[in-house]
Amino acid sequence: MALGVRDELTAPARGLPGHGTGRVGPWPAGSQDRRAGPGARGAPGSPGGQWRVQCSHYEAGRCRSCALLETPYATQVADKQEQVARLLDAPGIEWLPPVTGPESGFRNKAKMVVSGTIDAPVLGILDPAGRGVDLTDCGLYPPALQAVFAPLTEFVTRARLEPYQVTAPRNAPARGELKYVLVTISPDDEFMVRFVMRSTEAVARIRKHLPWLRAALPGLVVVTVNVQPAHAAVLEGDREIVLTEREALTMRVGGVPLQLRPQSFFQTNTRVAAALYRQAREWVDDVSPAGLWDLYCGVGGFALHCAAPGRAVAGIELSAEAVAAASATAAGLGLTGVTFEAGDAGAVVGRLAESAPEMVVVNPPRRGIGPELARALDASEARHVLYSSCNATTLAADLAHMPGLRPVRGVLLDMFPQTRHYEVLIHLTRA
Repeated sequence: MALGVRDELTAPARGLPGHGTGRVGPWPAGSQDRRAGPGARGAPGSPGGQWRVQCSHYEAGRCRSCALLETPYATQVADKQEQVARLLDAPGIEWLPPVTGPESGFRNKAKMVVSGTIDAPVLGILDPAGRGVDLTDCGLYPPALQAVFAPLTEFVTRARLEPYQVTAPRNAPARGELKYVLVTISPDDEFMVRFVMRSTEAVARIRKHLPWLRAALPGLVVVTVNVQPAHAAVLEGDREIVLTEREALTMRVGGVPLQLRPQSFFQTNTRVAAALYRQAREWVDDVSPAGLWDLYCGVGGFALHCAAPGRAVAGIELSAEAVAAASATAAGLGLTGVTFEAGDAGAVVGRLAESAPEMVVVNPPRRGIGPELARALDASEARHVLYSSCNATTLAADLAHMPGLRPVRGVLLDMFPQTRHYEVLIHLTRA
């Protein structure tokens, strides 16, 4: 099993956080975002009230991605806490109060299916019949992110980018080029835009009209073309063509300027992600380990937040792109005790048996770390493990393979309001 970037961006299953349940083609559904619509109303501050976000798309049946939209937010959070406590079944664990954020306007990225025509493009999702549904007013996007969609829609027309036709007759040649527009907004209101294309046919036109787009969107700092030739529910391909001077978007979280490159994973909810990293740093500092490994480190969120004088921190991640971004951040901060490397679980398993650090952080994709790595951690000399999970079911399965490590503290972080999904951070210590 490889240590790698979260699998949120590759062939997602139905109903994963950040994805909807509508069809994007003649393949399994679920490769696009859609959430609350215009006029969203949420409880201010905490989940203590009985407010309910209102969504015209949900009420009209155009988008049902927010499966819990009719459930008061306080009930959503309480149900999630009850579920994770039941799944983990860890007697004696201390649960901190759940961490919540805004119920709407919290997403820092949009993954928009492009449909319609060159002169009338639609950004959003496809309905079950393959028709485009405009979700540029989705209430889960903050106003600054919503504001980029009109210029992007006009750019599609200016650059003559034909939307890809996913519902072409069987055996007919594929038509169209533009499959998705992927947009990420930073806390500084800077943007990264990625055009997912079937081929490189339109790259020259995108370059030609890019000055117009950058003038229309002054915060646009990273633009790329991703080439994804397959007629399949795969959001992005391996090839990325960078069209701007900058290759990374700076995501300032907790005072750490994380560098996000085009194919790197980043938490969808910046505010709750900041709370996740703060809590991890607090628990790490309580232990004050001399050595720490951050597995599945991505762009280095945990490793960089947990760095401290005299502490050797090593991040391990499958994606070379993410490792390059994390290394650049560490160098920019002058953190000589923090290193990053590309690696997989096979190598880590062997190293755990030989020279395990005092503390290990794991932040795997939804599938979890798996039995092999879980058993290796259990058999190692590591005294503490922080496990950050977006799937409590696989977390519970992994914990069953680590009987020598006891959960002592935990906290639920609601990264995904209006859905049944959440993040949970668990501190395990050697029994």
